[in-house]
Amino acid sequence: MSVSAQTFDYVADLVRTRSAIQLGPGKEYLVESRLAPLARERGMVGPAAVDAYVRDVRRGPDRGELTRVVEALTTNETSWFRDSAAFGALRTHLLPGLRAQRPGPLRIWSAACSTGQEPYSIAMTLLEAGETRFSVLATDLSTAVLAQATRGEYSQLEMNRGLPAPMLVRHFARAGAGWAVKDELRRRVGFAQHNLLQRPPPGPFDVVFLRNVLIYFDTTTKRDIVARVRRAMRPGGFLILGAAESMVGIDDAWERVTVTGGPVYRAPGGTP
Repeated sequence: MSVSAQTFDYVADLVRTRSAIQLGPGKEYLVESRLAPLARERGMVGPAAVDAYVRDVRRGPDRGELTRVVEALTTNETSWFRDSAAFGALRTHLLPGLRAQRPGPLRIWSAACSTGQEPYSIAMTLLEAGETRFSVLATDLSTAVLAQATRGEYSQLEMNRGLPAPMLVRHFARAGAGWAVKDELRRRVGFAQHNLLQRPPPGPFDVVFLRNVLIYFDTTTKRDIVARVRRAMRPGGFLILGAAESMVGIDDAWERVTVTGGPVYRAPGGTP
């Protein structure tokens, strides 16, 4: 049974206000599935459990509980080397070009990093290419997913989602029934809480991964986010979007880079 219209409208408005993510008609199932575990934690079960939970939250607005609701609806699925062609493009095309012009350490930003698989995949890609002069900053709106990402601990099921066996052996160690990131990889990646609607973290960044994020926003918000990201990038740096995303209708100043690996754009103002 789906949530009531009143529940959906309240949650959609809360998520839009806090994160600018649009939950349009047809997303009722998502609200129900994501909030059902929070309802169970309060002992609410049955077909109307989510409605009861949201009514309870609305009666006594607790900042922490409101944050949990938003985080539950804005946390996305992830995996190791998701859309693997993007990592191949980083290794074979972007990295040589950057290194030809920039002798210093490279700085990479993984925005909306979820539980950490993307930034660790970026770091593994560079290490496997023999690159050691780099750092990765990974950010997300959700403090809950950042906590796991910072710990760098994953279950066997999570490890099975896209991680090649040789990389598992080289970059992870057994931790109970699961696995933990080894220190050499962990120290390459830093984590911080960040809302894409706010000022970006201090740059400049040579490469920004902003994948599978813009699709959740309206056009005006997309333009605002891209403008903020652009200000945080080094002139001529690279922006990598998700496979279904593009700059068309958002910002025509970016140069589309012809690579096998999805939408890659070069920031205006320089040639790496």
